[in-house]
Amino acid sequence: MATTIRMPEVLTGVTEAAIASWLVDVGDSVEVGTPLAEIETEKAVVEYASEVEGTVLELLAAEGAGVAIGDPIIVVGARGEVVDTPEALHAPQAGHSATPASADRSNAPEPVAAESSAQPEPVLAAPGLSKPSAERRFVSPLVRRLARERGLDLSKIAGSGPNGRIVRRDIEGLDASTTGLAEREPLALPVPERTSSAATSHATAAGAEASVDEVPVTPMRRAIARRLTESKTTVPHFYLVADCRVDRLMELRREVNESGSVRVSVNDFVLKAVAGALAAVPEANATWGDTVIRRHHEVDIAVAVAIDGGLVTPVVRGADRMSLTGLAASVADLADRARSRKLAQHELEGGSFAVSNLGMYGTQEFSAIINPPHAGILAVGAARKAPVVDGDQIVVGTLMTVTLSADHRVLDGAVAAELLAAIVERIEKPLQMLV
Repeated sequence: MATTIRMPEVLTGVTEAAIASWLVDVGDSVEVGTPLAEIETEKAVVEYASEVEGTVLELLAAEGAGVAIGDPIIVVGARGEVVDTPEALHAPQAGHSATPASADRSNAPEPVAAESSAQPEPVLAAPGLSKPSAERRFVSPLVRRLARERGLDLSKIAGSGPNGRIVRRDIEGLDASTTGLAEREPLALPVPERTSSAATSHATAAGAEASVDEVPVTPMRRAIARRLTESKTTVPHFYLVADCRVDRLMELRREVNESGSVRVSVNDFVLKAVAGALAAVPEANATWGDTVIRRHHEVDIAVAVAIDGGLVTPVVRGADRMSLTGLAASVADLADRARSRKLAQHELEGGSFAVSNLGMYGTQEFSAIINPPHAGILAVGAARKAPVVDGDQIVVGTLMTVTLSADHRVLDGAVAAELLAAIVERIEKPLQMLV
């Protein structure tokens, strides 16, 4: 009997996802564990594997189309089995069966050229491009958005998907000059010799509006806006600031990098210091749970990673038990896969604390917003030369400012101050983190 597989909840709290690409086609045999599709959410692209075995009978979601969690996406059954699939579930493409019933009208195929009795002008097609057509073209919503952002003329692009569907790979590397899209000249209107003040104001507003670029809000940017607005309006933040002298840390880092095969960054030392401090101050290794405060036995730290269009916070598990080089290798791996959106679900969830470092951009000091349900986040600035008091003398030293944002529902001032002091001590005496 055929099995209908539904869109899984690949990330907690996500209500919709999209099929970034199908990894199987109708007629393919699959086993338990066979990758079926790459599913794209607002944070990552997750590879989804089959939980059943059989033959792919129907693909019910088009590449790039948004699908609600729980809606059917694929049917697997015995080879030759006839599936009575409702017409509303069929995708508008041959070979790939169809758009889910929950898809809105914006996901439906639309004509890329108006119907006309006149013959289209001949266009010289570049590699990967086709002549414009008055026929209906199938284009995924994701491609439509990217085309608008880049000024691409989709009528001149040949789709490599089923039935000529234009998918994301077809527009990679293309720009407006490649597709020959030219801006239309504005229609010249006669200007009266005298205009009223209202007309003048309207013209000024129209001119100002014309100088603005509107960038569509991506799902990731929407998620960032929603979560951080919620954090700043519902989480009572308070902030503690400290200057760390990092001369010893810089010298130790230089020696470690000269003698080891794994390159260690200043941020790796900071993460190691935070992990040790959370282990030493267990009251701070906690998260808010509305009716309870959860104190964690494991030290799992989220690391803010900037990616194209936003940021993600993959979690380093058991950071206090890792060696410095092991921690550095783990962070580098997570950051690489975050930028290519290849992180797994469990790597984006959990943790009790986060670290955000803008020092590499030259930022001296900043305050970060807590990522709920975490109890805190450490903002790390750039190391800089500054006058410092050493005994009874003023000398030139290297300082780095760190700012602890704490959730007052979980951490009181004394506990937060104890945590920050423990972090500073480890940063200023880094050798103790290696023994």
